[in-house]
Amino acid sequence: MPGPAPAVAAARVAVRRWVDRAGLGPDALVLVACSGGADSLALAAATGFEGPRRGLRVGAVVVDHDLQPGSAEVAQVAADRCRSLLPAGASVEVTRVGVRATSAGPEADAREARYAALAFWADRLGAAAVLLGHTRDDQAEQVLLGLARGSGARSLAGMPDHRVLTGDVVLGRPLLGLTRVQTAACCDALGVTPFADPHNQDEHFARVRARRALTELDSVLGPGLVANLARSADLLRGDADALDDLAEQAYREMGDQPWDVHALRRLAPAVRTRLWRRLAREAGSPGTDLSSEHLLAVDALVSDWSGQGPLHLPGGVRAGRAGDRVWLRREA
Repeated sequence: MPGPAPAVAAARVAVRRWVDRAGLGPDALVLVACSGGADSLALAAATGFEGPRRGLRVGAVVVDHDLQPGSAEVAQVAADRCRSLLPAGASVEVTRVGVRATSAGPEADAREARYAALAFWADRLGAAAVLLGHTRDDQAEQVLLGLARGSGARSLAGMPDHRVLTGDVVLGRPLLGLTRVQTAACCDALGVTPFADPHNQDEHFARVRARRALTELDSVLGPGLVANLARSADLLRGDADALDDLAEQAYREMGDQPWDVHALRRLAPAVRTRLWRRLAREAGSPGTDLSSEHLLAVDALVSDWSGQGPLHLPGGVRAGRAGDRVWLRREA
């Protein structure tokens, strides 16, 4: 008997390896976040095949962002396609969210609403993991956007294949090693028609512009650009993790503010900027508005102080220095 099509096999292997690494307990529930696009349908199909073979229960959540006419119908079609790919009786939930507009932009606002909905359903259904269909192409776009924004190592490290979503629930990305060509081929082999989101052609969105730029860069610099950017993200992630560990240790040793300048100077600048980001966010500064320029200005209170300050950070947070002591807090 012939085996599955190569793209179908690749998706199944990717899910199998992710599940094995995750070490989920027997009878754990794994939810697939499904948009109806090729990536998430390929993920649903692979998870529906591999999950039961590893003693897992499988379900799906379809999030309707209510941002386009007919979005409710699109969500229902996505749910129906998920049901056809998952084991009989699998829980497939459709949930509509309200996307609150903020200064972070429409993509970030939709993502925040989507992740909140996924966390809600994971908690309600008792899921151990929620899986997303991000591919290697998405990873490359993430790195390119980080480069364009002048971001640091953590942003350039791209998306990890797992992180905490909420509580004990893991957010997983099993398909980061696959391409969009493969997920589309997977759907084609399975006879599933994915939804073509018109937002994926709308160049008002930064990610769509990054996608076009990658295509142009690939033709100029040669093939392999997407794979190389994704590989760079993997390499940088290890460096960023090591720096985060050092920053965590320094955070635990800082004590109450105001903090001693001489002790802070003994830390590497890359560790200090991580501390400032964490402390500013804890004080109430929104992470989406907190830029590297803000963090470098705070660090200059330690490394290059000539009487400047106090500094005004987003969210009404202030940072300053008095003598050999530095402080950072939110003012009424």
